[in-house]
Amino acid sequence: MSETTSSSRTPTDSFLDYSPRADRIDEAIDKNGQVHASWQYLLTSLSGLGAEELSHRQKKALRILRDDGASYNVYDQSSKDSTWLLDLIPFLIDSTEWLQIEAGLQERSELFNLILKDLYSERELITRGIIPPELVFGHKSFLRNCQNIKLPGEHQLIVHAADMIRQPDGNMCLLADRTQAPSGAGYALENRTVMSRVLPSLFRDSHVHRLANYFQLLRQKLINLAPSVAIPRIVILTPGSYNETYFEHSYLADYLGFNLVQSGDLMVKNGYVWLKSLDGLSRVDVILRRVDDYFCDPVELKGDSQLGIPGLVEVARRGNVAIANPLGSGILENPALLRFLPQIARHFLGRELRLKSVETWWCGLQEDYNHVLENFEHMVVKSVFRSPSVRSIVVSELQEKERSKLLESIARQPSLYVAQRKLIPSNTPVFNGNQLVSRPALLRTYSVASSSSYQVMPGGLTRAANSENSSLISNQLGSMSKDTWVLASEPEKQTSLRPQGSTEAFLPEDNVLPRRVVENLFWMGRYAERAESSLRLIRMALLQLNNTTISTTARDILLQAVTQVTATYPGFVNSDKLQSHPEEELLSIILDQERTGSVSYCIQSMLTCAEEAKGLMSTDSQRVINDIRDQLSAIKIELESNVLSAPAEALNPLVSSMLALSGIIQGSMIRDIGWRFLDMGQRIESTLFTSNLLRSTMQIQLQEQDEAVVLESLLMMMEGLIAYRHRYQGALNTRNSLELILLDVSNPRSVLYQLNALEQHLNNLPLAPHNKELQGERRCVAEALSIIRLTRLGDLTQSDGSCDTPGHKRANLDQLLSRLHYLLTESSSLLSERFFEKSQGPRQLVDQNWNFE
Repeated sequence: MSETTSSSRTPTDSFLDYSPRADRIDEAIDKNGQVHASWQYLLTSLSGLGAEELSHRQKKALRILRDDGASYNVYDQSSKDSTWLLDLIPFLIDSTEWLQIEAGLQERSELFNLILKDLYSERELITRGIIPPELVFGHKSFLRNCQNIKLPGEHQLIVHAADMIRQPDGNMCLLADRTQAPSGAGYALENRTVMSRVLPSLFRDSHVHRLANYFQLLRQKLINLAPSVAIPRIVILTPGSYNETYFEHSYLADYLGFNLVQSGDLMVKNGYVWLKSLDGLSRVDVILRRVDDYFCDPVELKGDSQLGIPGLVEVARRGNVAIANPLGSGILENPALLRFLPQIARHFLGRELRLKSVETWWCGLQEDYNHVLENFEHMVVKSVFRSPSVRSIVVSELQEKERSKLLESIARQPSLYVAQRKLIPSNTPVFNGNQLVSRPALLRTYSVASSSSYQVMPGGLTRAANSENSSLISNQLGSMSKDTWVLASEPEKQTSLRPQGSTEAFLPEDNVLPRRVVENLFWMGRYAERAESSLRLIRMALLQLNNTTISTTARDILLQAVTQVTATYPGFVNSDKLQSHPEEELLSIILDQERTGSVSYCIQSMLTCAEEAKGLMSTDSQRVINDIRDQLSAIKIELESNVLSAPAEALNPLVSSMLALSGIIQGSMIRDIGWRFLDMGQRIESTLFTSNLLRSTMQIQLQEQDEAVVLESLLMMMEGLIAYRHRYQGALNTRNSLELILLDVSNPRSVLYQLNALEQHLNNLPLAPHNKELQGERRCVAEALSIIRLTRLGDLTQSDGSCDTPGHKRANLDQLLSRLHYLLTESSSLLSERFFEKSQGPRQLVDQNWNFE
């Protein structure tokens, strides 16, 4: 359904009976209660859709965000991540107003660039008394170690973000600046991508300024920062998957074509920064960091930091790596600087700034402190130090006891606090699922340094509060994001990241993956195979529990195999579990995430590994991963609701999703070193699982009828029962079953098939030894292949008794499987030792982590 399709609906339909607050300025409605001209087409088009269709598209947008893996981690929630929230009503700005905002933002970025250069060189602002010295030297974000460290070119501040709201007089007012590692640009791009898919006609016909040019300029600027390198290697440094904006880090790395790295992926050697890959060390020329500067070097900065690269400051000091934004730029986020910004602007620019900042008082000045006390009720109090755990405090919302406590804190250390006048932001329409409602809005804009000045992203990231009376707008408080549309007067020329002109400087980087990513792919393969195989085994055991013809002996062997193969001891090794309520134990092995070896434990471990390699996961892979997470949660809900009447059938969707993930990986993942290690992990785990399963079930000679039940269960679990019947067309026997499971190279689940594939992978790994002698993991796999190929099935089926009588042990089979288990375990350990093991870098010998609070 097109957004502009004619309909019987009108803009006055119930869901668009929009009622803005009378005491606040509204983005869509003017003072006379009329819709602004720039909003008229949007609201008319949405009216044509109607509330029901818009609600449907809102759900579609949420589904796309979920499939893309778009998440924002809220620190005080128990869940590790939550899907990014997007409202389908965009925030509109017409071109005329945007030209004024853009000019003001360019001017502001230039000013902050001059401040940054001054604070780490001449410090005229301090020597001339424009700002107090304690404002800089007493702040932990001022890094003395970074004195005179300079990037190539005139601009030291590469990326600048600014938060703004519209005041009651209609003008935009700046609330805060972000200069360390400004977040949100990637989310703005994701929002735009989703909006163009969910409301394509409306987006196209609105002539919205596009965002791609901003990212093209960012990419070009980072390339230009490289110190005398024709084809630089650029990486994005992330704190890791538990950071609140980790999705954005991964998304930008994928969009810009850079490696996403963590501190452990990099090292300093011979005065340069190097990326540790399986091919060896690759020099890094530019780092776009998303780690706060104070954490970036445990040698010269925060001594106990696990997020930095030891020696990074020294490499930057030598000019052998460019860091954007430069280390030390966090000082510009001190809100106390806003108090002195007019004087700073007059000093550097000779004029007042076009865009005004919120009135700010620094309590470190006596006159400001007195003013704050006199007007305390109307203030918003902030710490001069930014932290995820420290939020702005709206004084008018405090209880008397809380207010007194805050006053005591300020009186004790006034220089640690600023106060700003409480501003009333404008409201904007938000769709709540049934109708449009009015919510306070805040806009974050982004600018990037170019060859001459700064280029501003046309729009940015808008956030709307989650309630009508919210005083603070923050993603950590559950705010909804909105796409920001700057409306062009005519269709805009499309741009993309495709190289322009000469492609020499834009040659794609070779596919080098950090060792950490490869290691996570390896263990993702192992955990995925372990979870899938365990699910099939438990499903088979649940089915056999309902088989009225199965003997107690066969039943107990299958149940004990579940415990032995999953290593969830004591489990069914305890005879009491066999006698009473075995279903409860089986469900515990599925659902208990705290139980090592359980299905839930393996799936969660797989999801963690997948998160670390998020940039390599396709959209289809991410969709299936989300399905796996949802299906596991659904089984838990069914169990808690006591409606799990057929637990074996309830596992089918989860098994299918695990198989789908394996199929997508095999069918669409590029055959690079990452896929090779992921596949090796699956092959090793599959072989280990099969060997453990056979040892648990076939080690002892059983009665003929019990043996047949066990063999049927094994073949059914390994998807080989139908193939067995077609091939052998007779009753089940041990020899033929072992042939299919161990030796049949046409069976993709056979041990020989897995070992052949594993040997091919090992022969193609990098860093192969120069001599021809088999060593390490290759030797282990070669031996495993040899003993399987030389196996005589007749010897394996014989027990150690004088004849094949029940109760005797099949010693040859047990010896073969035991040796196979050892060789595969050893090969995995040798692979890890050779490719994955990392040593800890240097640290400070003394604790220099001062307490500033």
